[in-house]
Amino acid sequence: MGQPGHTVPPAGTPAGVPSLVFRAGSLLCALRLDEVIETMRPLATHPLAGTPAYVSGICIMRGVPTLVVDVARLLGGGEAEVVRFVAVRTERGPVAFATGAISGVRPVAADTAGRQEALLGDAPARLVAAIGTIDAEPVLLLQSMRLVPDEVWAAAAA
Repeated sequence: MGQPGHTVPPAGTPAGVPSLVFRAGSLLCALRLDEVIETMRPLATHPLAGTPAYVSGICIMRGVPTLVVDVARLLGGGEAEVVRFVAVRTERGPVAFATGAISGVRPVAADTAGRQEALLGDAPARLVAAIGTIDAEPVLLLQSMRLVPDEVWAAAAA
């Protein structure tokens, strides 16, 4: 049985995109499972001059210097407790996302065609692939490969 304003997919249709669901401050977010490498406890992070406030710095992840992006700050939610790192694949190499608690792997029902830019507030639309729901709570399905701007990669390389 669906909720008002929601369509129920036909029987046998996947309920959504398999995603890793986590908190970023008060926001519920998700990353497509095929973009996630692993999750881990937060690693020691070293500040990186010349980067935006949402870049916490660099950590050494599996022997490789890796950018650390604070997802709550990136999405405009301010400071939030970081309890996990989520390593993700990007076009230029892995990035560690500093997140809150991880809820697990869940299908996220998201309609990219129905996305309303006004719902995103301060979060740039290029960061969010779609807005879906889990248990009647909005969830932002993030586009991880586009989260780190070129200028941040340039500052990290310098």
